[in-house]
Amino acid sequence: MLSFILFILIGAVAGWLAGIILKGKGFGLLFNLVIGIVGGFLGGWLFGLLGISFFGIVGQLIAAVVGAIILLWIISLFKK
Repeated sequence: MLSFILFILIGAVAGWLAGIILKGKGFGLLFNLVIGIVGGFLGGWLFGLLGISFFGIVGQLIAAVVGAIILLWIISLFKK
């Protein structure tokens, strides 16, 4: 249960950071938090395909932020 809560928190922080990094590409705080959680899955999957492993909370946060940035970028392509 604690690991699930930690996963949600890391995803939420990742979405918030991705919204800040992409300035103007975000969709509001709540949607960016959801994007961060989904981006956590995407980032973990992409880095797994590349054979890159991150350990610890900081590593998971990096993977989630990268995944959220990619996801926000893809969504912004369809938003126009």
